[in-house]
Amino acid sequence: MTQTTGTQRSSEQADAIRPFQKVNVPEAELAELRRRINATNWPERETVTDASQGVQLETTQKLARYWATDYDWRKIETKLNALPQFITEIDGLDIHFIHVRSKHENALPLIVTHGWPGSIVEQMKIIDPLTNPTAHGGSASDAFHLVIPSIPGYGYSGKPSTTGWDPAHIARAWIVLMKRLGYTKFVAQGGDWGAIITELMGAQAPPELLGIHTNMPNVIPVDIDKAAFSGAPAPAGLSADEKVAYERLSFVYAKGIGYGFQMGLRPQTLYGIADSPVGLAAYFLDHDARSYELIARVFDGQSEGLTRDDILDNVTITWLTKTALSGARLYWENWGASFFAVKGVDAAIPVAVSVFPDELYPAPRSWAERAYPKLIHYSKVEKGGHFAAWEQPKLFSEEVRAGFRSLR
Repeated sequence: MTQTTGTQRSSEQADAIRPFQKVNVPEAELAELRRRINATNWPERETVTDASQGVQLETTQKLARYWATDYDWRKIETKLNALPQFITEIDGLDIHFIHVRSKHENALPLIVTHGWPGSIVEQMKIIDPLTNPTAHGGSASDAFHLVIPSIPGYGYSGKPSTTGWDPAHIARAWIVLMKRLGYTKFVAQGGDWGAIITELMGAQAPPELLGIHTNMPNVIPVDIDKAAFSGAPAPAGLSADEKVAYERLSFVYAKGIGYGFQMGLRPQTLYGIADSPVGLAAYFLDHDARSYELIARVFDGQSEGLTRDDILDNVTITWLTKTALSGARLYWENWGASFFAVKGVDAAIPVAVSVFPDELYPAPRSWAERAYPKLIHYSKVEKGGHFAAWEQPKLFSEEVRAGFRSLR
């Protein structure tokens, strides 16, 4: 598998778009993974009947049994290898990306960025709906040329060996990537870290950027964000929608994103998730309460949105690429900056917003209008959560088409 060389190449070599070597994990690595799963040193079960103490033992053991016996990595490996993938060096680091060009004329170039705990696996279900919309109920005029990069330190991109690869740096790198691919005009989309990176692209406002779409809108006013973080009661004067968002955000800060503080402060200490497959899986499942509910039900035989394979594909790619800690360091790089407060998107950049009901907080239109002076699309989606492209690819793709339609 291709990983960064960690060396500087000549300028011409660095600018080159190189083919990505196909993924072919040795069978011995998969056997060792299964051995480690089966050798898990299990703790006792939680002392409560709900998930208030974290990822429940029963759920984790169901995941482990399936992972060690029935899960087949070769299925996702085959799907990955069927996609056109490339590597290019930006600022001394190898960047991996999927690049699928639409067959339709005048397709709009779009870069889509994943988040944590994630990888390009999150976006694979939206590739055909966005590049080949006529096969999915859309029209040829809705087509996109799609670029899906792996964030530095994640998946098959290089692992930064020095500090400085924060979200703003990644945003600048994505602009370089799109221009290097020959796109003189393009749009950008993201959720989770991808939302932050995409909005920072909007703040940087390069002339090539036509607009952005976010499914985790960074719309929280700075004073509201500080109050929610402190655990203060909702400020007076909030509308009903704003009060709901505030209460949800307060809960997230109080009980929902402990992993963010842990990785933000001490990512290198997390040797356990780098050494234990089950430890890694449990850590990845515990993103937020609503996401955990959506994921845990899969291991109880339900299949709405995600499958067991979806979840384990995402964990396994991290395990096999040994990127648990290199991915965690992005939180350290961002430490001190808010996850959810406004990012200063330039007033001239058109912004499309899709609010999925099980997101960390439902972004009110009023705050979106303040955060994005050029708000061109605001929609509340009927179902779906934080990992919208992964969970609800049809609804997500429809939102992306609608959000960018006026920019074509």
